[in-house]
Amino acid sequence: MQEPAESELIHGLNDRPAPLPALFAALQHILASFVGIITPPLVIGAVLGLGDHLPYLISMALMVSGVGTFIQARCPWGIGAGMICLQGTSFAFLGAVLSAGLLVKGRGGSPEDILAMIFGVCFLGAFVQIVLSRFIGQLRKVITPLVTGIVITLIGVSLIKVGITDIGGGFKADDFGAPRNLALGALVLLTIILLNRSQQPWVRLSAIIIGLAVGCLAAWFSGKLVPQPLPDLPLVSVPMPFHYGFAFDWTAFVPVALIYVISTIETVGDLTANCMLSRQPIEGPSYLKRLRGGILGDGVSCLIASTFSAFPNTTFAQNNGVIQMTGVASRHVGLYIGALLFLLGLFPLLGAVLQQIPKPVLGGATLIMFGSVAAAGIRILSQVKLDRRNMLIIAASLGIGLGIAAQPELLHQMPTLVQNLFESAITCGGLTAILLDLLLPREKTADAISASIQEPQRT
Repeated sequence: MQEPAESELIHGLNDRPAPLPALFAALQHILASFVGIITPPLVIGAVLGLGDHLPYLISMALMVSGVGTFIQARCPWGIGAGMICLQGTSFAFLGAVLSAGLLVKGRGGSPEDILAMIFGVCFLGAFVQIVLSRFIGQLRKVITPLVTGIVITLIGVSLIKVGITDIGGGFKADDFGAPRNLALGALVLLTIILLNRSQQPWVRLSAIIIGLAVGCLAAWFSGKLVPQPLPDLPLVSVPMPFHYGFAFDWTAFVPVALIYVISTIETVGDLTANCMLSRQPIEGPSYLKRLRGGILGDGVSCLIASTFSAFPNTTFAQNNGVIQMTGVASRHVGLYIGALLFLLGLFPLLGAVLQQIPKPVLGGATLIMFGSVAAAGIRILSQVKLDRRNMLIIAASLGIGLGIAAQPELLHQMPTLVQNLFESAITCGGLTAILLDLLLPREKTADAISASIQEPQRT
């Protein structure tokens, strides 16, 4: 396959750019990923009422993203892909993490109890990804593009409710649905859409940050944003292992474990794209070795994240676009990215400032980000052959998953264990897709039918 002109590299995978160009390239990667790293903690904190802990959670998210990115680039002891694989907080886990948090909150648990449960199940779930890294070839036969596309679509669609709730003003807000809230959300949404249509790569990369800045400015002029005094926080965030304790519950663990499996398959696609842009093989032993190392790096990054109070990480896909735009694929730039993200995470005041972003402004940005997740799932499904069998699997999986999400009271007369396990659209729809894809016989192609007809009968 002939490579497009845009993939011409200025610095190859093992080149060592001078410090200034390397720093400049690293800043572009951070610009493309910064909002994606901090948004999941903001969303989770808002839904679960973790406001007092948000500065620390945001600091840890940035810090752990830096450590994970450094590991992926440096590749110590075979852990990591040895490429620019920027690690950031994964949107895919939001639904499962929120379900775990709401489970504890429904039992009357404190914010510390909620975080102990979330990080406990995510810590043990990371071993799922670590083990799967050893069996990546076999896994791709079970978690097919059809299953992956369905689950990613369900993740995006189920999260859209969170974004649209924020546009209205936030869960149980006194002014929910007020015209001012809707106008702010629409302004941010429209700004991001318009900037994404720009011909300038820098403008497209900065679209979300600019959209948030425009929304905050408008909120300030309209009186929605009233800057609050910053809390009395330490100058530097000190990472502490299991800062909130450790808890575990099987009903919270199962959905998280399923997302780790899906996240692994997503990472395979991101690493393959990265290999193509970095002019590395996309088949053969060296390719499989890089996949195993990259997925193992993702798992270790998630293990570190859960240990130090950050939500699960994954390899960010958008940074492949930065490699293509800059022509810099040097893994040594990944070391700069990791160091810069770690430094950003040291200062908790950054999280306290970001916490003051009004809900409608944040909702305008997250709505399109969550919609993009659903669109990515649809894009994967569009590449699958949509015969009667596959259409039936899609229909059943989306119907069951979205049906449960739309009417969660459907299971209220079932045992508590069943309610907790299957009230998630992702779990129900994902398991339905996996089971049907394994059990339903595949339709014969025209060539196979023709061959069977022409085969001579044995006597």
